[in-house]
Amino acid sequence: MSESSTATHDDLRDELRSWLEENWDPDLTVGDWWERLGLAGWVAPAWPSAWFGRDLSTAEANVVSSTIAEFGALGAPGGLGLLLAGPTIVTHGTDDQKRRYLRDIVTGQRAWCQLFSEPNAGSDLAGLQTRALLDGDEWIVSGQKVWTSGGQAADLGMLIARTNPDAPKHQGISYFALDMHQDGIDVRPLREITGRALFNEVFLTDARTHDDTVIGGLNNGWAVANTTLTFERAGLGAGGGSSAASAAIPGQVAGQLPMRAGDFVPASGGRRRGGGGGGGMFGSAERMLVGLARDNGAIDDPTVRQDLARLHTLNEIARFSNLRMKAAKAAGKSPGPIANTAKLSMSRIVRLTRDVGLRILGGYGTLHAYEGDQRKSLDAAVGRPLDAMVTEMSLFSPAPSIYGGTDEIQKNIIGERVLGLPKEPNQDRTTPFKELLKN
Repeated sequence: MSESSTATHDDLRDELRSWLEENWDPDLTVGDWWERLGLAGWVAPAWPSAWFGRDLSTAEANVVSSTIAEFGALGAPGGLGLLLAGPTIVTHGTDDQKRRYLRDIVTGQRAWCQLFSEPNAGSDLAGLQTRALLDGDEWIVSGQKVWTSGGQAADLGMLIARTNPDAPKHQGISYFALDMHQDGIDVRPLREITGRALFNEVFLTDARTHDDTVIGGLNNGWAVANTTLTFERAGLGAGGGSSAASAAIPGQVAGQLPMRAGDFVPASGGRRRGGGGGGGMFGSAERMLVGLARDNGAIDDPTVRQDLARLHTLNEIARFSNLRMKAAKAAGKSPGPIANTAKLSMSRIVRLTRDVGLRILGGYGTLHAYEGDQRKSLDAAVGRPLDAMVTEMSLFSPAPSIYGGTDEIQKNIIGERVLGLPKEPNQDRTTPFKELLKN
């Protein structure tokens, strides 16, 4: 980092700390605090100043989020609104759509979910069969979506649906902002092997959305969806932190907006900081495993130490790759394939975390509780509360290789778009969708 950029970051920290000294009040409600934070431009500082941002670089935006955490104030409303919907609307939305949606995102008033994947259109997302038919100035939507994170708490959905079956499959898709609070939308939780239900399936039966909710133009949804997916892969990739996480849950459904903001901030104030490991949840998992290995003597096993060193190395590579991507964006350059390689790196890190974590636990790694009461009973019986975090990560480990675009899809993208390898022969780009074979 150059001396000039360091000075700029120091000035930014000083400005934000002064603002926080004047404005942070833990007795405010979550909604009131997020409104104050968002309208001042501190929730999405990399967005344009005309749309609730501050025209900052990605690196400067990271300085903002870390300074808020270090100060001990409640951070920005997380979730897919800020991570995916907002940046997509900033990129493709009309001024009217930006006015309609962005304010509620930065103030946490509306939560979003992503209505992309379908039972027969996951990796082949362009093969989606959810239909939207125009009825006057409204679209009538019918179909099924699956793996919808946060669907049960969403006010709005990023929906892609087929609006022209006569066009080739990539060309007949439109991207909508869909009101989730209406008849015709049925959200059903999907229970996972961890015992939790983070994902949902969503059934759409004659749901309606106005024509002015089409983002990016009619039948241009594939391009808009790829913008969303780019933000998703960057946010979910190793070294990218966890932009979707939030101490408090935004939106009307979760019911946390009227609660006291200070109750969502750790009593010590700020984030726990420490050396070693990459950033975000991956670095935290690494530090936890090192601590467990030291406590139970597994650290004396040279193969465990070797795997922990490998995990640390992968985390550091991911962290530096993320910094390279941010530097490229700040310089106005393309980040290249880093978002796709970061996704693959995340999958690899999670698998290694699983393997070395279970080796450190030994026989205790076979114990896992799936309900809240069971977790309390297990903790009381064995007196090892951190073990549950390791076993849950282990059960969750197959998921990152699937969500956000499977590892196989990432490899195809890298092969075709980065290495220039030929695509598999098909007629998808020229044949009307209605004439293609369906799954």
